[in-house]
Amino acid sequence: MTFKTFRHVLAVLFAATFAIGPVHARDYPSQPVTLVVPFAAGGMTDILARQFAKTIQDTLHETAIVDNKPGAGGVIGATKVARSKPDGYTLLITTTAHVVNPSITKNLPYDTEKDFAPIAMLARTPNVLLVNPSLPVHTVPEFLDYARKNKGATYGSSGTGGTTHLSGELLASRTGVPLVHIPYKGTALAINDLLGGQIQASFVDGLSALKYVKAGSLRAIGVSTKERNPMLPDVPTIAEQGVPGYETEIWIGLYAPAGTPPALLNKLNALARQSMGEPAFKQTLDSQATTAGTMDVAATRQYVSSEIRKWGEIVKKAGIEVQ
Repeated sequence: MTFKTFRHVLAVLFAATFAIGPVHARDYPSQPVTLVVPFAAGGMTDILARQFAKTIQDTLHETAIVDNKPGAGGVIGATKVARSKPDGYTLLITTTAHVVNPSITKNLPYDTEKDFAPIAMLARTPNVLLVNPSLPVHTVPEFLDYARKNKGATYGSSGTGGTTHLSGELLASRTGVPLVHIPYKGTALAINDLLGGQIQASFVDGLSALKYVKAGSLRAIGVSTKERNPMLPDVPTIAEQGVPGYETEIWIGLYAPAGTPPALLNKLNALARQSMGEPAFKQTLDSQATTAGTMDVAATRQYVSSEIRKWGEIVKKAGIEVQ
């Protein structure tokens, strides 16, 4: 083969490679899609994943499987996606824990920014501080006084490194009150133990918390966001209860492995926004203190990058040790 012929073959292969992306996105999907949720079934992340799976099946007429892989604050599930082919058939749906883990976990088996392609923001919600009704507290100051007098109080979270964990760490660091973190492999498991009285409090996402508050089975004493939530208008923010500047929020994002074709990311983003904005489901989100995401791929990528840095600062200020 002459050099000229060889160069021509390379040019043809190069052109063919760049033609794959748009064709792949147009024909996608042609096989089942796996949505990896790195938490136990039943929590907010799982609920959103199952809604997205339904949209894939209804709109693209292909099977979508929700694969719950709890453990290590979301690292186990994220690792599976990071090591998957960038073809859109293995996706990650996870919480803010994903952007927090680089600040609290040594030797992650992946690079949070380099090994994932952010696709879409699915939804966002406040963290709600819940207590078992048997606990003699109705406000955050009363809860903090209780913890001081009893030399500590236990609080649960959906897992180490998530905002439900860091909300407690931030509260402890800002007030000097001894709070003992009890991590669970998902929100549902933390709520079960809170209902049973095995723990005294828990930070829970608004979507999961609201039904228990309305039923009277759990008591809400504070919300983590800067402003009160419309669905919990009588529950003061933690900041307005004597902890100025206190603010955290939980959000759920959709990711693909790095290297996934941009055309496919855009297709999945549009599908995600369609799914979260489906009228009946959006009404459900609104009624459960949760806001559907509307960002495009570029905005999502920028937001994720800023969140990694934001939570790094929170972890540093809270004095949390890297594990």
